[in-house]
Amino acid sequence: MSDSQKFPVAAHALAYLAHKEAFSADRAVASAELAASVPTNPVVVRRVTAMLGKAGLIGARAGANGGAWLLKPADSITLDVVLKAVNGCAHLGVAPKGVKGCPVGEKIPDAVRAAIDAAGHAAHQRLAQITVADLLNGAHKSAAVA
Repeated sequence: MSDSQKFPVAAHALAYLAHKEAFSADRAVASAELAASVPTNPVVVRRVTAMLGKAGLIGARAGANGGAWLLKPADSITLDVVLKAVNGCAHLGVAPKGVKGCPVGEKIPDAVRAAIDAAGHAAHQRLAQITVADLLNGAHKSAAVA
């Protein structure tokens, strides 16, 4: 699975668990059910849920009666935390190397690096304002252009 797909799959899985009110092991949702909702392969879901488990966002158990459940309320899980849990999919790249003696090439790496850092910071700040519960109730729409 590409890094660019980890965050959307993680956000979707968390929202689905909240929708199903899977807040304890006895309400666990199987990876096959999560995968059908995304839609993607259950292996992809298991890889992402393993990352979410390491971050302390979900509990999970393997096996025939296995599945995943939320360890925190959906309104307390912000998307910046989800992004960090899946190793940050909002990476915009790396600044190019400069060329000594070129008036642009000597300065552009620092300028591009600063722009990438600023964009990443802005993305994290915005994601910190959106919770998994917001994804379910549409609250993210009204602030999309904020």
